[in-house]
Amino acid sequence: MKFSQLFSKTLKNAPAEEVAVNAQLLIRAGFISKVMAGVYEYMPLGLRVLNNINNIIREEMNAVGGQELSMSVFQDKETWSTSGRWESAKEVMYQFKDTNGKEYGLGFTHEEPLAAAARHFISSYKDLPKAVYQIQTKFRNEARAKSGLLRGREFLMKDLYSFHTDQKDCDEYYEKVAEAYVRIFERTGLKAIRTFASGGLFSKFSDEFQVVADIGEDIIYINEKENRAVNKEINTGEVLKDLNWKEEELVEKPAIEVGNIFKLGTKFSEPLGLTYTDATGQNMPVVMASYGIGPGRVMGTVVEVSHDDKGIIWPENVAPFKVHLISLGVNADDVYENLKTQGVEVLYDDREDKSAGEKFADADLMGIPWRLVVSGKMGPDEIEIKKRTEAKPQIIKRSELAGML
Repeated sequence: MKFSQLFSKTLKNAPAEEVAVNAQLLIRAGFISKVMAGVYEYMPLGLRVLNNINNIIREEMNAVGGQELSMSVFQDKETWSTSGRWESAKEVMYQFKDTNGKEYGLGFTHEEPLAAAARHFISSYKDLPKAVYQIQTKFRNEARAKSGLLRGREFLMKDLYSFHTDQKDCDEYYEKVAEAYVRIFERTGLKAIRTFASGGLFSKFSDEFQVVADIGEDIIYINEKENRAVNKEINTGEVLKDLNWKEEELVEKPAIEVGNIFKLGTKFSEPLGLTYTDATGQNMPVVMASYGIGPGRVMGTVVEVSHDDKGIIWPENVAPFKVHLISLGVNADDVYENLKTQGVEVLYDDREDKSAGEKFADADLMGIPWRLVVSGKMGPDEIEIKKRTEAKPQIIKRSELAGML
């Protein structure tokens, strides 16, 4: 991609109302555009990052047997009334009437509609286990939409749902997904800590995946020996006794929740009539679990924990491009074409109306992992290379470039 052809442009200053670093830098760098509080649009650069994150998630979900599907965002009142959540979720669920007075909602999660859909395909123990997921836009009537991509009213979610014959089978699969989550966050450049949290109406505990960050709205207490944590909301003497943890050994930190997983039991399958016939012919309720990750929230969290005073520092796995190529007073088309031929994703700053300082500032702001510079001050077979995380560049032979990248 040539910089001169980019749809978006960089900005010197972030919008005054943005207080979160992720929103400030992503808007300034041209990755996202703000529509209103809690609603952002992904520009081409931002969508490249988001797609990279989604692809990592897909790979790991597929690896644990997940099958991707796409459910409707449009929600039927009757389905949600069956579980009782049409009323209990009114504060967060956008609900409305059409011109005929029929009531609908916009999905913020999909336990009910997935359980309803599964009734068509699960009837015997031979049909189980199953796991399906989607990466889909969700809506939530969020009263505190002020943290950029970390807390939105419209947001992308990967939600996986698994279906099992019994709790033992569910527990075993749950741990496989938990391990996949750890891999997802490692691959996206995040150090996420598996954290005990409230299981709500479903189970004793759920699991959150928390990334330590100053902007984090959650407080967690970390057991560094076990690399696990407990959320402040359930950090009681009884819970610590259950975990065999000592309060004085825990470290308090603010953190961002980037994922959560729940054992649902038969909370949704029973009211929605999702059952199966076991090997003895007895009719049994299907045991369920759900697993969520917000790809946009992951993107915002990466920026929160990986930036400096100049801009974003993208990990290579999620960066929009691997290389940011800059030409200073000379044509670098040959380098650009060679990189593309080798399969290297490159953003080529070919702008002729910008100074070297402006080009370097934009490169630092946008945070692409490798910066290459071609100028008239170098020999015809030389090129300058610098990692975004390093302070000083070095001059190398162009023939050495492939090996370094």
